[in-house]
Amino acid sequence: MADAPADLTWTRAAPEDAQGPGPWIEIAFGPGKLVHLRETGDPSTVVTTTVEKWEAFAKGVVAGEFDHFAEADAG
Repeated sequence: MADAPADLTWTRAAPEDAQGPGPWIEIAFGPGKLVHLRETGDPSTVVTTTVEKWEAFAKGVVAGEFDHFAEADAG
């Protein structure tokens, strides 16, 4: 995991009408084609990946490849 630069601009992934601190995921695009992710409840823990991996993940979300994680537990 690379150290995240201090001057990143974080964007919160939350519904537009969301109130309060979350919990939400925040994302920042940094230098060197790196993408940084953190949770609002633990902003000092940052996960870093590449733009290419982030774009592959985002395409998977749009394609529904992760929908099974959001489905209600039938049991």
